[in-house]
Amino acid sequence: MIQADRIAAILVALEEQGSSSIAGLAERFAVSEETIRRDVRQLEGAGRVLKVHGGVTLPSPRLEAPYRRRLRDQVEAKRAIARLAAAFVEEGSTVFVDSGTTSYWAAQELGHLRGLTLVTNSLEVASEALGRADHRVFLAGGAMNADYRSAFDADAIGFVRRFVPDVAILSMAAIEAERGFLDLDPAEAAFKRAVLDRARRLVVVADHGKFLRQGTVHVADFGEVHDLVTDRAPPPHIGDAARAGGTALHLVTPAA
Repeated sequence: MIQADRIAAILVALEEQGSSSIAGLAERFAVSEETIRRDVRQLEGAGRVLKVHGGVTLPSPRLEAPYRRRLRDQVEAKRAIARLAAAFVEEGSTVFVDSGTTSYWAAQELGHLRGLTLVTNSLEVASEALGRADHRVFLAGGAMNADYRSAFDADAIGFVRRFVPDVAILSMAAIEAERGFLDLDPAEAAFKRAVLDRARRLVVVADHGKFLRQGTVHVADFGEVHDLVTDRAPPPHIGDAARAGGTALHLVTPAA
């Protein structure tokens, strides 16, 4: 098991158990305790776990930022979606990655590609991309949203409009047959609209739960999105609307 997959599995194990000893995790994943300690240091540096004497635990929900909690939701599905979305990106290209949690995992999957120009409005994505395989990283500034750890305001929109991404990887809050792709926040929707107006290829990443939600702000029609990557087939009426609009559906199978 490679480190990225093991780290994701450690988070799943902690979600199930609440806490674990270093020795217990080493036995579970058949690696040395020092290997687990390195994984834990990486997770702790990202603020996703807390080290305790002889072990590790998840942060208290009262202390943990909302973004960190969402990052662990449906983690296997999100990582599988992210892996396929990253396959649309070629070395040396310009890619935009937004602030969604599935997009964060996509940024991690881009780590092996060389010569990328990565543009984002997310502190988390920028932090993940810095120092990887000679990437150039551009972070949109402006007033930061504490929950999303990202900027969506006019300054951020003005900055992102300077770029023409070969691929833009965007998350959405909801997907509906009649209205297409929607979000919940007007500022975030306006920011995403600015990105999709510039991108040569638009890839939306969304777990199946987005087919069950209702959005409040329109972002894009199906005809504007080239690819939709998800972990389950959408309801028939949404699938039909996507195909009629020319959006290609890509289904992934999360790791067991």
